[in-house]
Formats: sequence, C-alpha cells, structure tokens
Amino acid sequence: MSEITNAIKQICEEKGLSYEAVIATIESALAAAYRKDYGEKTQNIKVEYDPETNATKVFDVKAVVEDVPEEELAALEAEAEGEPAATPELAAEGEEKKRFNPKTEIQISEAKKINKKYKIGDELRADLEIHEEYGRMAAQTAKQVIIQRLREAERDMIFGEFKDKEHEVITGFVQRREGRLILVDLGRATGIIPPEEQVRTERYTPGERLKFYVKEVNITPKGPEIVLSRTSDEILKKVFYLEIPEISNGLVEIRSVAREAGSRSKVAVSAENDNIDPIGSCVGQRGSRIQTIIRELGGEKIDIIEHNEDPETFIANALAPAKVEQVKLIPEQHQAYITVKDDQLSLAIGKDGQNVRLAAHLTGWNIDIAGDGSGTPTETAEEPAEEPAEESTEEPVIENETTTEEVVKETAEETSAETNE
Repeated sequence: MSEITNAIKQICEEKGLSYEAVIATIESALAAAYRKDYGEKTQNIKVEYDPETNATKVFDVKAVVEDVPEEELAALEAEAEGEPAATPELAAEGEEKKRFNPKTEIQISEAKKINKKYKIGDELRADLEIHEEYGRMAAQTAKQVIIQRLREAERDMIFGEFKDKEHEVITGFVQRREGRLILVDLGRATGIIPPEEQVRTERYTPGERLKFYVKEVNITPKGPEIVLSRTSDEILKKVFYLEIPEISNGLVEIRSVAREAGSRSKVAVSAENDNIDPIGSCVGQRGSRIQTIIRELGGEKIDIIEHNEDPETFIANALAPAKVEQVKLIPEQHQAYITVKDDQLSLAIGKDGQNVRLAAHLTGWNIDIAGDGSGTPTETAEEPAEEPAEESTEEPVIENETTTEEVVKETAEETSAETNE
C-alpha cells in the first residue's frame, strides 16, 4: 500500500470521510488541471487516478447520439465563433428541442468511424496524451486536493453539529473582543456575540465560562458562522432547568418569562401537585438555588411569581412586591386596570416603569396602574411590549422595592434568630 493511500485512509478514518469521495475529488481536480493546460473546448475530460501507483489515465468521454441535421451543426459552429445563435426549434408539444452538445456528445456516424461496434447510448472514451509535466504535478495536486477536501469536510461537520444545536443553550469560554464583537470558544468552533445580543452590564473577561443561546448558524465562504446571544429568555429557562431538579423532572413548570437582560427578570411557575411549593422549590433552602442562578446571570435580579389560571390573581402576583388593592379587567381589549395604595404606587410601577412593564410582558395583559386616592391611570404598560427603553450601563437600582434576593436574606435572618432562641 502506497504512502498516499495510507494517508488518505488514515485521514478518512479520523475525519469520517468517504475514501471514494476523496478519490473522486482528486480526479476532478486533476481533470481541471489537464483541461486548463492541455485541453480543448470540445473535450469532456475525465481522469482515473490510482493512489497505489500515483498513475493517471486521461480520457475524452462522450455519449453516442443520433446524427444531427447539418443546419443545427452550422448554428452551433456560428455560436462558437461568437455569432448570434438561431432560435431553438420547438418540439411538437411546445417544449424546447434538445440540442446537440459537441463537448459531451458525438454523432453515431462519427463514432462508427472510430469503431463500428458503437451504437446510440454507448459511452466513447478516447485516450488522451499524458504530458511529462502533467505527470509530475499529479502528486502535488492530489496532496492539495486532500487538504482542501479535509477543510471542506470539517466545515460541513462543524456546521451540521451546531446547526442541530440552533435555538439551544450551550456553554463556552469568552475568547477576546474584536471591535464590537465578542468571540467565544465553543471547542471545535468559534462563535460571535453581536452588539445587540450582548448584556450591557457584562464585561466578558477572556477565559470566562458562560452559557450562550445559539441564535442562528449560517454557512459562509470562510466557514460556519455561529451567532450567539446573552440576552435571550432561553438562557434564563435553561439555568432554571439545570439548577432546579423539580423543573427538570416536571414537578414544577415554567409558565412564562419576562426579562430585561442584565437588570431584572420575572419568572412565572406552577406545580400540578398541591403538596409542592413552586416558589419555594425555585428559591431553595435559605435561597441557595436562586442565588446560584443570580450568579450565573451576572447578578441579574429575579422575581419568582406563582402562576394562576385566574387572570386577576396572576396579574396581582406579577406586580409583586407591590400589594394590589383591586384588579378590573376588560377582556375584549385585553386591558387590566389596577388600583394600589398611594404608598405602593412607586413600588408597583418600579424604576423607569420596569416592574409594570415586566408584569405586562409576563401576563400578556396591558396594565394601567393608579393610586387609590386619584383613580386616574398613572402608568401604562402594554403587551406585547415595545423595545425596552435604553438602559444605563450601570446596574439598575430599584428604589423602595423588595427583591427576591432581599426576601431570601430576611428569611435566612429570621430562621437564624429562631434557632438561637
């Protein structure tokens, strides 16, 4: 077995390529090289390559067809010389008649001059001269084609692998920043995070391990392009799925998510079994589970909301930590009018309207909030919400509002005090 054969087989095994496909690619490249240096316009050049001996055979291959009228041959010659071609003759059914192609076809009368055994439908293979220079470059061409074929095959394999992971969450390491793009090491490939998919409060330190949502995978001349996102709701859902066993085994279900990446999120959960506390399952003992999730998301505040099939109850829950006095619904307009005590108004609205905006997104209802003194709508949030207002690069601080993190801390302190008593 020759060195070239060994090399081809070894590479095919390592990369999962077909041996026959690699040989076919080499033959195609050798045929192109011959055609460029020694071929003629009317030749259909095919090459047979033997990797054992590094020998090549070159043929002009044509299909034998019936004789063509002299008028059509004259039109083809005129077209070859650059003159306007005649209008193609139409068949009886109105379809264009098949034209004679002198590059890939030969008339039966011409074929019989070569050998009387030929008949219509046969393939005529005429041997072509192998030039000395061509023989020397065959090995080099084979080597180049193998390398090129491997690169193409690797690109195809990487593209197929990550195309299957499109719209999923994967783990990667921040590599470096190039302009406004963040490059991420995904193992066998490199992904990119465009500016619009980056969380403004995150710094993306090289070597940092993070989770990314695979937004889309495209094939480009340079190889697969893997577009990643850190702002997707799916990242939040995936982290909950990984960190909370009750969610991964189906005892607790995430019903909806509203997220302003890097700032705050609301997650609505429910449990079919009345003996299971969905919020407690997500928060964990002394807040251990929710704190892990908050760290994974770079300190993003998270409110856990209990889902309820009753819209009034669900909307009231979604506006937590504010306490709702009254909920009035107009189902035809999908509108909810909320009344809260005046001292709860700023808490219900949240800084820059964030709390009511997230609640509207979470519930799918347009929400108007008013204090119980005036009865006049003070803040409106509509669903689906428009693009969030431009956020500050600093981490938002929500005034007069109790977050899940604070609740967890207070619970831990109370538990500790009771134990000491």
